[in-house]
Amino acid sequence: MDVREDIGRRFTDVSIDILTASRNELYMDQHYLALALGGLEFAVTTQIEGIGTDGNVLAVHPKALADLYRTSRIAVNRIFLHQVYHCLFRHIFKRIRPQKEIWMLSCDIAVELLIDSQDNRSTRAPRSRLRENVRQELSASLHVLNAEGIYRVLTDKPCDPARISALMQEFCVDDHSLWPAWSLDEKRPHLPPKSLLLKKKWDDISAKTQTDMESFSSEAAASSGDLLEETRIENRERISYRSFLRKFAAIREEMHIDMDSWDSILYTFGLSMYGNMPLIEPLESREVKKIDEFVIVIDTSMSVSGALVHSFLEQTYSVLSESESYLHKVHIRILQCDEQVLSDVKITSQEELAAYMDHFRLTGGGGTDFRPAFEYVNRLIGENQFQDLRGLLYFTDGKGIYPKKKPPYETAFIFCEEKCDAGGVPPWAIRLVLPREDTKVDEKELGSARFVWAEEQL
Repeated sequence: MDVREDIGRRFTDVSIDILTASRNELYMDQHYLALALGGLEFAVTTQIEGIGTDGNVLAVHPKALADLYRTSRIAVNRIFLHQVYHCLFRHIFKRIRPQKEIWMLSCDIAVELLIDSQDNRSTRAPRSRLRENVRQELSASLHVLNAEGIYRVLTDKPCDPARISALMQEFCVDDHSLWPAWSLDEKRPHLPPKSLLLKKKWDDISAKTQTDMESFSSEAAASSGDLLEETRIENRERISYRSFLRKFAAIREEMHIDMDSWDSILYTFGLSMYGNMPLIEPLESREVKKIDEFVIVIDTSMSVSGALVHSFLEQTYSVLSESESYLHKVHIRILQCDEQVLSDVKITSQEELAAYMDHFRLTGGGGTDFRPAFEYVNRLIGENQFQDLRGLLYFTDGKGIYPKKKPPYETAFIFCEEKCDAGGVPPWAIRLVLPREDTKVDEKELGSARFVWAEEQL
């Protein structure tokens, strides 16, 4: 037997034993992570310098693992759990943000701070002052410390290279080179089929893990830290904002040749048999879904910025301006409201909406009470100013008094993620959380939003 081959096999066997013992120890502390902990196979390889994952295997360099094990068994447990959380939150499949190093750092900070928050014997370790300071700084502006939110905080202001270097030294503990996300770019915006199957696997594992944590809530609350809340956020349904807005469209008939409603074979047969006499004439109208009566309410309280409101209106305008969803004659009311209705602008055409956007100004600045806007709209309905009101969108930060009674039209409360306080949304309303990158004025394509019925979160 080749001595080098024997040494390599021994290194492999020892590495597998270390990883197996680590998985068992983590499982004893967190039973609800059973599926996630078992979701990665082990691979001992020299093709990476450290420890990483591609969503299918947990790949380790034998020397890196041995060095880590000599440091402490807890260090191995933490980096094992670190890989599992990258998969559970689908960091490895997400589009890499423009500032790549900071995005990778954000993913690592989110995972490491989550592990720190968990009171588990298998992963408990002393926390440095830097970690505590970072947690306090991030918690001041984020409700949940997920990767997207941390990335926004780190990129909102010019980054001090020395600070970024210190953060990377503190939080970056693994190798990200195997992530399927590296294959995504402008030319290849979608994951290849193999990676999509892996992502679906982790979507399923994450959903089942959430169910397990909710089923054993007392155990999860005691040991999971913020894991349940972060998992809920990642597992929320995402739909495009265009699709969401089309939910409020009405079916209308318009004068247009409907090429899908007639049979071309019979048509041409009639022409060939009888000359200029087609057997079936094409219909001169068709049914389309269009938005004609609609209300947009803007919360003008001090906690809602004018720039965010303007960008929200820009994106709403771009959807309403589409020929397939916008009637020539419309009735759209744009209200500004804090504790009372401050302005009411009636829009009856695409040109009027464009003019409103050009001269938009945010007024008010008091507290927030949602009830006056609903009372005002109900009064307009009573005065027969609306014939078939399709719905109401309320752009807000959520900090206000909600009406108790469901109105006779669909209602959605729209939140920007960075200022989201959506816990009080009544069960009859729709809650839509727009990630901040989806509320940029210069963005041509609308991104996806987290969309939930409020009652599912109560």
